[in-house]
Amino acid sequence: MAKRVMRREASDNVYLHKDFHGALSVGIQYLEDNFGEEAVREYLRDFTNVYFAPLKEEIKQRGLPALKEYFVKLYEKEGGDAEITLSDDELVIRVAACPAVTHMRQHGYAVANMFYETTKTVNEALVAGTDFAAELVEYDDETGRSVQRFYRRPL
Repeated sequence: MAKRVMRREASDNVYLHKDFHGALSVGIQYLEDNFGEEAVREYLRDFTNVYFAPLKEEIKQRGLPALKEYFVKLYEKEGGDAEITLSDDELVIRVAACPAVTHMRQHGYAVANMFYETTKTVNEALVAGTDFAAELVEYDDETGRSVQRFYRRPL
């Protein structure tokens, strides 16, 4: 029998890491339970500053268009329903249901009390040190439905 070899690259596969969100949720709950709410925020800020350093630099260089490009790709990859609007001084993202929260609820994973901070704190950390600010205007704990706003800081 002839030997058959299959060659594949990671890039040949569909991007999918939804179970990561369940693990992240458990970690966030652990931090809150054992070290308090500020520990959750500190962890998320530290993570953002390291993992998203290239995006943060892009935001400093190009402003809100860089952030819009990131979120468009993110919601396409995650299969999320998001309406993203950009003007010169504002980026608004309306998410019908967070893909991570949806996945966790469908699979019976616990959603951390502070899971919303993965949006709020991460967004704030993404634009820290830039001309922009971020706010989580609306958030529904049950579905992760949200309105996120990035805007030029007043001079």
